[in-house]
Amino acid sequence: MTKHTVLFELGCEELPPKSLKKLRDALKANTEKGLNDAGLQFSTIEAYAAPRRLALKIVDVDSAQADTKKRFDGPAVPAAYDAEGNPTKALEGFMRGQGITLDQVEKFQAGKVEKVCYYKEIKGQDLDTLLPTILQHALDQLPIAKRMRSAASRTEFVRPVKWVVLLKDDQVIQATIQDHPTGAITYGHRFHNPEAITLAHANEYLAALEKAYVVADFSKRQETIQAQVKVLADEVNATAIVPNDLLDEVTALVEWPVALRATFEERYLAVPQEALITTMQDNQKYFCLINSENQLQPYFITVSNIKSKDPSQIIEGNEKVVRPRLSDAEFFFLQDQKQPLASRSEKLAKMVFQAQLGTLWDKSKRIAQLAQQIAQITGANTADAEKAAHLAKCDLTSELVGEFPELQGIAGTYYARIEGENDEVAEALGEQYLPKFAGDALPKTKTGTTLALADRLDTLVGIFGIGQAPTGSKDPFALRRSAIGILRLIIENKLNVTIETLVNFALNAYGDVIQDHEKTRTDAVSFLEGRYRAKYEDQGVAVDVLQAVQALSPSSPLDFDRRVNAVNHFRTLPEASALAAANKRVANILAKENVAEDNIAEDKLIEDAEKALYAAIQNIEPIVQPLLKEQNYTEALTHLAQLREPVDAFFDHVMVMADDEALKANRLRLLTRLRQLFTAIADISVLQN
Repeated sequence: MTKHTVLFELGCEELPPKSLKKLRDALKANTEKGLNDAGLQFSTIEAYAAPRRLALKIVDVDSAQADTKKRFDGPAVPAAYDAEGNPTKALEGFMRGQGITLDQVEKFQAGKVEKVCYYKEIKGQDLDTLLPTILQHALDQLPIAKRMRSAASRTEFVRPVKWVVLLKDDQVIQATIQDHPTGAITYGHRFHNPEAITLAHANEYLAALEKAYVVADFSKRQETIQAQVKVLADEVNATAIVPNDLLDEVTALVEWPVALRATFEERYLAVPQEALITTMQDNQKYFCLINSENQLQPYFITVSNIKSKDPSQIIEGNEKVVRPRLSDAEFFFLQDQKQPLASRSEKLAKMVFQAQLGTLWDKSKRIAQLAQQIAQITGANTADAEKAAHLAKCDLTSELVGEFPELQGIAGTYYARIEGENDEVAEALGEQYLPKFAGDALPKTKTGTTLALADRLDTLVGIFGIGQAPTGSKDPFALRRSAIGILRLIIENKLNVTIETLVNFALNAYGDVIQDHEKTRTDAVSFLEGRYRAKYEDQGVAVDVLQAVQALSPSSPLDFDRRVNAVNHFRTLPEASALAAANKRVANILAKENVAEDNIAEDKLIEDAEKALYAAIQNIEPIVQPLLKEQNYTEALTHLAQLREPVDAFFDHVMVMADDEALKANRLRLLTRLRQLFTAIADISVLQN
């Protein structure tokens, strides 16, 4: 079958930059599905996207569908022919319905019954007929939040469509897509090359556009931007901050990228650099520059969509635009310093945290009480923890945070330093919000860890206390994420404390504000313990490993974590599968029997295999018990793995349920002792092979 290269391009007004990559990928995926569903084979699809176009190049696509045969079933053979072998009325009716003669009738086996049938040749449709429909359907299925209609057209799209190219090699596939007739004419850069370009062949698309100052390949355009930005940064011994989302957005804004470096006055560097970086990135789409110590430098890089004869004018224009934004940040920063952080508590007393739980100042006082207790566990200075808690929410009333909400905590750190607070207190104000998301960094200071725990616990316990626990679809206080943050803060800081202890601290701080302490305690502890699964599954830990540990209900997250790590390691050992199966067998036996608590009688051990198992247990217990006290579960389970051979031998040669009741009871006590060794760490009987 003949193969072709097809080019499809949809020319539009400027597409939304934050959606461009998603639109490109969805168009490719939808078209692939359409071709596959139609039975059209192809080699690859290359997808392109620029501000004014979405395009696909389909390589080595079939010229048509393959011809097929469709079977039409008739009556069963005994009903189709009479005794002489002539067609019955039933067969004649079938032939009339299909418009066929007797020589076209065939037979096939339908289970136990033989039937007559007709195989009709179905001619495959050609590419020119199928492709426009496939492409239109692919466009209709794009993830567009809000579609629009343009002029008199009733067809909707994300932006007005201006032209459509549809080429099969060097021939136009005549069709109408998005109410536009297809052709071979495209357009280059809006300013550098606004004239129409007639494409002679689908393969010349990228080269023809590049001559017209359009880099249609999104990835190539992005690589160009990255290379240009690096050169400009290197020239001033700096490194560019290039967040992926911003890089994608800038790539989607330009057809012909030209990176330019500009400057701003050094006096603005006195302003918190997070504010400057935020305004330059979010509002101006600039790449900021930092030195080797991560300190902001008085430069930024803008990516222009034009190759100017006088780049200095573009640079000066951007410097002029950014100056008022930096001045605003500077103004807010200086204004805030006229009022000490601590004095802002008056405004906090007027800001509602939650209607039933009081104001932000009420919350701050609770956090201060809670922080003093948690400091005993984290090792933080109690006075620092209390001071930081009282200041924690004060920057929420500042002008800087009002303008840049993402600076909450960070602004407080700057103001606390200016006011002479020590590093522990100052750093804690920013660290209270860590971790902000999965995998985010944790606080580095003990006071920050204390504050982060206190803040989350106060919110979680309070919301549960007023009966507004998260539901399947609603979690307005982000308690699920917060709970995983609490677990991480405990585990990664190696804090040996139970969840219930921390919940009790928070309940004590609330006092009578929460009516039912018992229910709140139960619900909050259960919720926190329920987040283990989400936390560890994100780390790739298997569900059965978690179930093995959860069977013991460890009350301390640190203890839980050590057991999970131990079981996770244990299951990699060659002995794990056999010991898990043996433990399951032991558990099933013991579940049906009442085993009296008594010592194992050595004189009742008559088989060599049970003597060997008893000796192995006797030898290993003195090694394992100290490890269990140290919570060194990994090493303990590694030692217990040595029991595989005596356990296997025991089950091969010993009848546990002996007729002699004394022997039976003694063997059950031996298995109980074996089982207790493992369940001191986890119930490995639930591990799957």
